[in-house]
Order: sequence, then C-alpha cells, then structure tokens
Amino acid sequence: MSDDSDAVRQWWRTSIIDMAPGRIAFRGHPVQDLIGNVGFGQMIWLMTRGDLPTPEQAALLECALVAGVDHGPQAPSIAAARMAATCGVGLNAVIATGVNMLGDVHGGAGEQCAELYLDIASRMDGGADLKTATQDGVARWRETYGKIVSGFGHRFHKPVDPRAPRLMALVREAAGAGAVSGRFADVGEAVQAEIGRQRGVDIAMNIDGATAVIFCELGFPPPLSRGLFCLSRSVGVLAHGWEQMQQGGRNKGPMPPRFLPVYEPKGNDE
Repeated sequence: MSDDSDAVRQWWRTSIIDMAPGRIAFRGHPVQDLIGNVGFGQMIWLMTRGDLPTPEQAALLECALVAGVDHGPQAPSIAAARMAATCGVGLNAVIATGVNMLGDVHGGAGEQCAELYLDIASRMDGGADLKTATQDGVARWRETYGKIVSGFGHRFHKPVDPRAPRLMALVREAAGAGAVSGRFADVGEAVQAEIGRQRGVDIAMNIDGATAVIFCELGFPPPLSRGLFCLSRSVGVLAHGWEQMQQGGRNKGPMPPRFLPVYEPKGNDE
C-alpha cells in the first residue's frame, strides 16, 4: 500500500510550489512573504528562474513586458480575440484565442531572434569578432529559415519601430549600471546594421528584436522569450476582449457583412 502511495505522490514532481493544507510556498518563499513585497515581474522571474531578480533586472524585464502589451486590432492576436468576444465565449476563451495566434510569424519571432543572438555570441566566444560573427550568423539564419530575419522589419513602422530605441536605451542604461553586460545590445544593433547594409536601406529593429536583446541580457532561454511575450500580449488581449464585450456585436468576422471575399473558381467549379 505504501508503494502505491509513494507512486501516486511522485506522479508529479515540482520545485516550483510547495502546497499543503495551510501552506503555500513558491520556490521556497512563503506566499504571505511575497504578497505586498514583490511585483508581478519579479514573480514571473521567480517562477520561471527559481530565484528573485535584482531590482535593476526586474525593472528591465518590466520594460520588455510593457512594450509588447498591444499593437491594435490589426494585430492577428488582438483581431482574433475581439472576434471571439463577439461569439458568446467567456474572457478565458477570448484570451486563449488571442494567445494561440502567437506563432513563428506573429509574436514568436522573439524566440527565433534570441536564437540568432546566441548563435552570434557563441561565434564570438569561439574567437570571431562582432562583425564577422554577425555576418556568418545572419548568413546561416537565411540559409536555414529564408530571407526574412526575425526581429527586424515591420509592416507599419518604417524605418523605426518606436518601441525599439527606447528599449535599447534602457538596456544601455542597465549595462552602464552593471545590471547586464550590454553584449546582446551590441549583437542586436550589429544584426540591424548588417541587414541594412545588405538591403542598402535602413531597417527597423522591431519589438521582437528589442525584447530578445533584453531577454538574452537577462539570461532567459529562447523558448521563454516567446512565453514572456505571450504573457505581455495577453494583457492587451484581455483589454480588447473586454472592450469588445462592452461595445456588443454578434459574430463579427474579419470584415463587415457587406463585403464578401473574392470567389476564385477552380477547374470544374467554373
């Protein structure tokens, strides 16, 4: 019987939470000690990393989270959430609908960009200078994934995404204070310059490129770059979903009913 009991207890194992009747502790910190003493960004760090960040690290993480909150109804994640809100689902389903739109092209580019930055940093660790490592890293990226380099270029913001310069300035400030190294800020700007050189025209570092700099500076693995962006964008998704519920409307699709998609007959359909 005791063997069965042990098997049941060990079915799930976690170092994240210690929970029993009358006891809740996150990563060894009693919840009552955290409440009122740490911010949400610090809590995200604690839960994903296992320790508490310094105030400077927490502040930089907060900057990245704030920057990615929303980009308007033209963003697929927000548009999908607003459409879901007109279909009679609850806010939980609205949020899930929006967050589930965050794939490799929309919202997930930060993970890919972080992988590029880390590849370039690894080349530098192997002895290459920043310029050579960047050229080789971008070339490898394009051989593997194609012409578009995640984290750079924007369909609306040309030649500057207004979020990126502010975030990069904050990284530089944090590096000056010794909170981060500044290495990945150099890498990100080198990638931006290299893409611009090859195109013959400047290109924007977008929100994914800038937040990937921050997440790399703070030591988050690339997959967490996507997860952290999802947390950030979920705030905008929630706000838009709630606003749409207040505005009303039923079964709102991607365009007003008087507009119909173009019908293109194929083969026997003609």
